[in-house]
Amino acid sequence: MAESVVLDPVDLHLLRLLQNDARTTYRDLAAQVGVAPSTCLDRVTRLRRSGVILGHRLQLDPARLGRGLQALLSVQVRPHRRELVGPFVERIRALPEARTVFHLTGPDDYLVHVAVADMADLQRLVLDEFTARREVARVETRLIFQQWECGPLLPPGHAQS
Repeated sequence: MAESVVLDPVDLHLLRLLQNDARTTYRDLAAQVGVAPSTCLDRVTRLRRSGVILGHRLQLDPARLGRGLQALLSVQVRPHRRELVGPFVERIRALPEARTVFHLTGPDDYLVHVAVADMADLQRLVLDEFTARREVARVETRLIFQQWECGPLLPPGHAQS
């Protein structure tokens, strides 16, 4: 488990702002936080080096890319052994439809978020890429009607603002 990093109020404010818009310039960030732009750059660099900031991602609208149907696939793998985990996860991550893969505890071993064109495409994906695999014992599909992003991720005990 990774160690927590100590963050002061300026770091927390920077993280809130960057999670809302990662393209904000250092000059604008510095003005909003009340520090010099060079200080802002140093702090963001330190947050990257310490592993708090993992990267910057472009968020796309799946529907505008022809993938208007999203689903969560609960997958049970049998036998659930270490030598199957790596290859299974890498195969799923390589699928263009896969958005996120979670390795779970409980009756299901994986939860896979997928984005597909339509119901026929979802059926093809489940049958050809999941249930056709020998180690997949069961797949349960849940359609996503709507999703919402939540507030910025902060350490425990720090209120959202």
